[in-house]
Amino acid sequence: MIQRVGGKPEVRAHLENLGFVSGGMVTVISTMGGNLIVNVKESRVAISKEMAGKILVKTGVKELA
Repeated sequence: MIQRVGGKPEVRAHLENLGFVSGGMVTVISTMGGNLIVNVKESRVAISKEMAGKILVKTGVKELA
């Protein structure tokens, strides 16, 4: 679960537009050369390691469906 999105306001806005919002669920699908492919809001998104470092997550949270 996403706890917080950090960075400059424009970076936070960009990540939030992609679906990275507090309380949202995110799952890492794969990593390639330091970049990540993640599932967020039923979409697959590729983000850099630098951008991923701005997203604070709580691990081990199971989604209730």
